[in-house]
Amino acid sequence: DQVASALEIWEVPPRALTVEVTENAFAEDAPAIADALRTLHGMGVGVAIDDFGTGYSSLSYLKKFDVDYLKIDQSFICNLSTDSADLMLCGAMIEMAHKLGIEVVAEGVETRDQSDLLIGIGCDFVQGYWFGRPMAPAAFEDFMRERGRDKAQI
Repeated sequence: DQVASALEIWEVPPRALTVEVTENAFAEDAPAIADALRTLHGMGVGVAIDDFGTGYSSLSYLKKFDVDYLKIDQSFICNLSTDSADLMLCGAMIEMAHKLGIEVVAEGVETRDQSDLLIGIGCDFVQGYWFGRPMAPAAFEDFMRERGRDKAQI
């Protein structure tokens, strides 16, 4: 109800919002989380599992819940190299997610090499300091404008 109210007040389309839930949240109260996620997903709000690969969740959560995004935890990204076990694990997570119709976000990308490796193995989205530090809304608008995107595209 709070999310629906906020979307209405701020005139934000539900598809513009994604709710992130950590793996550990599923272990704490799976039935309540499942109900909330089903409701949000039914409204058109995206659902992401954050910190994937680090918690207590079961892979069965990926098929039980309407998940749109799986976010690979930065602990798999920080030591990424062409012959690392982390790259193999990231590749396996990406392939598994894609087979389930789930898009993948890699968090904590801090170098071009990490970004290139992840994109090379099919990661849908990468985020991290390589692209920009957290910033205030006005600074973000300037950042995007400098890259040729106006406020309507943000």
